[in-house]
Amino acid sequence: MKVKPDLSFWKLWNISFGFFGVQIAYALQSANISRIFSTLGADPHNLSYFWILPPLAGIIVQPIVGAASDKTWTRFGRRIPYLFIGSLVAVLVMCLLPNAGSFGMAVSTAMIFGLVSLMFLDTSINMAMQPFKMMVGDMVNEKQKGLAYSIQSFLCNAGSLVGYLFPFIFAWIGISNTAPQGVIPDSVIYSFYIGAAILIFCVIYTSIKVKEMPPAEYAEYHGITEEEEHEKTNMLKLLIKAPKAFWTVGLVQFFCWFAFMFMWTYTNGSIAANAFDAPTVKHLVDGVTKVVLDTKSLQYQNAADWVGVLFAVQAIGSVLWAICIPMFKDRRRVYSLSLVLGGIGFISTYFMHDPYMLFISFLLIGCAWAAMLALPFTILTNALSGGHMGTYLGLFNGTICIPQIIAAALGGTILALFTPKGALPPEINMLVLAGIMLIIGAACVYLIKENQGEKSK
Repeated sequence: MKVKPDLSFWKLWNISFGFFGVQIAYALQSANISRIFSTLGADPHNLSYFWILPPLAGIIVQPIVGAASDKTWTRFGRRIPYLFIGSLVAVLVMCLLPNAGSFGMAVSTAMIFGLVSLMFLDTSINMAMQPFKMMVGDMVNEKQKGLAYSIQSFLCNAGSLVGYLFPFIFAWIGISNTAPQGVIPDSVIYSFYIGAAILIFCVIYTSIKVKEMPPAEYAEYHGITEEEEHEKTNMLKLLIKAPKAFWTVGLVQFFCWFAFMFMWTYTNGSIAANAFDAPTVKHLVDGVTKVVLDTKSLQYQNAADWVGVLFAVQAIGSVLWAICIPMFKDRRRVYSLSLVLGGIGFISTYFMHDPYMLFISFLLIGCAWAAMLALPFTILTNALSGGHMGTYLGLFNGTICIPQIIAAALGGTILALFTPKGALPPEINMLVLAGIMLIIGAACVYLIKENQGEKSK
């Protein structure tokens, strides 16, 4: 098997540049979905349920996309066609989702419309995101994979920074940040429009600049025989043959993505109540009076914009920490340290009532995010070879989706345990629990054994 040649910095950059646009879309989704559904009228105890369908769709779609792209060869490449299709669907949905409350639909209909739109948005974003990880595995040698995924992490966090800040910036320049009950503010709607435009530009740039290996060259660099090339993919068989790193890194992933699902679901309510003193209202639901935050209040919408700023601070922390990660020779040590810092960041939000003091918390959370973006894929792709790279990465996406599904399914029940009868749900407790999950994940890192000799085809 031939060793892949070193690539210039700019070739590595071009492979991942489209990630910048994709991550803007993902950041807009992460920071604003709870805000959108709360504005439409969702009960905080049911908020996590709106997040179940996206990872559920992802766990089905990603392995299929991975396996299909392993067998795809076109004049445009093997991974890029899937990148393009995913991005086009994402752009369409980004123009529809924030208008869920603007079409004159009843609340229940608007919820269903928003939920279906969210499912398609998350699935299409993941479909567009996955090819970038696959192209690094396909085209970059083991020596440069750490650098390649660090570049990807930088572009990912830069895109997050832009996406998170859009609503705050638009409100600052005078675009309306409030709207009638059940309608999404213009500052959020325009953010999705601009994000969609940037996404399509970045994907076109990558499609023009990146030339994937033709089939014969790919087989030569990945040690694929003619028999293996025509072998049918059996996902269960591949899972059985997966290297140990697949499972041990997957265990760490479980605790990490469980924690971040709670962050995306409950940060809006936590910050609005804990740092912005958002007013409350009483709602009668199924004969039970519930106290909830007044989502049409200026305090709530300002808090929601501030969440975008905090997520941007998290992205800055991720960029800075991503620069430090390659300085550590021991990947497990820096992986574990990053998750501990993130756990401390989550737990500290409980004690932070000043919006600006929360910058400290989210800078620390950014350390965990930087490690989650770069290290799992570096460790896994170094343990893989052969023609099933895309399939394995698609299956590995299950270690991202499954914990999100479980966290979303259990979130409302866990929150109810913290909520005294007739009181405002203390969503901040969910962020503390997220911190505990990250610290457990940090302990599990030491179960990972990197073995360059153990590779799976």
